[in-house]
Amino acid sequence: MKRCWIPALTLLALSAGPTWAQSQGVSKDTIVIGSIQDLSGPLAGFGKQDRLGMMLRVDEINEQGGIHGRKLKLLIEDSGYDPKKAVLAAQKLVNQDKIFAMVGHLGTAQNLAAMPVQFEKNVLNFYPITAAREMYEPFHRLKYSFAATYYDQMRLAAPKLIQEKNAKKICTLYQDDEFGLEVMRGGEAALKSMGREFAEKTSYKRGATDFSSQIAKLKAADCDFVVLGTIIRETIGAIGEARKTGFNPTFLGSSAAYTDLIHKLGGKPMDGLYATMTVQHPYLDEASQPLRFWANKYKTKFNEDPTVFSVYGYLAIDAFARAAQKAGPGLSTDSFIKAMDTMVTPPDIFGSPESSFGPQKRLGNDLSRLSQIQDGKWKVVSDYVKP
Repeated sequence: MKRCWIPALTLLALSAGPTWAQSQGVSKDTIVIGSIQDLSGPLAGFGKQDRLGMMLRVDEINEQGGIHGRKLKLLIEDSGYDPKKAVLAAQKLVNQDKIFAMVGHLGTAQNLAAMPVQFEKNVLNFYPITAAREMYEPFHRLKYSFAATYYDQMRLAAPKLIQEKNAKKICTLYQDDEFGLEVMRGGEAALKSMGREFAEKTSYKRGATDFSSQIAKLKAADCDFVVLGTIIRETIGAIGEARKTGFNPTFLGSSAAYTDLIHKLGGKPMDGLYATMTVQHPYLDEASQPLRFWANKYKTKFNEDPTVFSVYGYLAIDAFARAAQKAGPGLSTDSFIKAMDTMVTPPDIFGSPESSFGPQKRLGNDLSRLSQIQDGKWKVVSDYVKP
């Protein structure tokens, strides 16, 4: 009898222990997470900054002993801002590297392409670096998005600015994909609330570098306000072309255009551009002491100043670590979700507002505000606007 009970009790004790074996990517001493960035395509500037911000927070966490004794291991793949490459990258991370979660994946179309690969293996899509509504709609238990959507950014910011500028002909230039369409639709919703419509619409294919025909079309339509569904080089190229031809409407971009790369690469012609934003760019000459301390740590490690996209990457890892810590030693996908669904993150040193999630709430924050480039620098010009 005793000999029969000993193995049974041993099995019972093992089954009652930590549940780390139940979710891929979690072992006794490691949590493996993945991210897909553009490291070689048109958004490589963003991808590098995201990656460095993520690496800084991972190193900090591991130096402090990890999460319940487990070190974070971050694996990053390059999509080149191509959805097809994003699928291949997701397949590698999910099926070969066995990641626990995809964190801070950059790009709307790229996330949409990769999510089915992840969800098939119960892998979270956590804090993607895109503000598309599809990052939390339709509801899926494995989706967690952190930023006010492009749609709401435009829907709420555009009417106030249009009225302030007394604009007569509102037009749009947008990238012909899921990202650009979301910005354009937000602009349409804004105008509908005012009983108006776009006077002219024009688009470009992802990766385009020449915007002369689009700008000529907007100029011919006598547009005095242009909603931009553009990112880095498209924003610079379009505004640069407009200035060159003497076309000077009010330009309004989304948070995708809110980056120091616009004024660094575009120079003086970028002055006057408005953009919606959720997190403030960390200019060191006007930063608080805690923010300067963080920025100096970043610069010491990577030999360059941080940017708003460095902040996005840093905050994505920080939020993941908070939830994994709250989930306890028996980390699994289910325990992580349970932790996230009661998570409230207070305002931080980067100017982010409070964010929270719930069992049916997968968007952490729906607040955005306006900034404008003035004398080669982004300046906040509005309060947060709530939907």
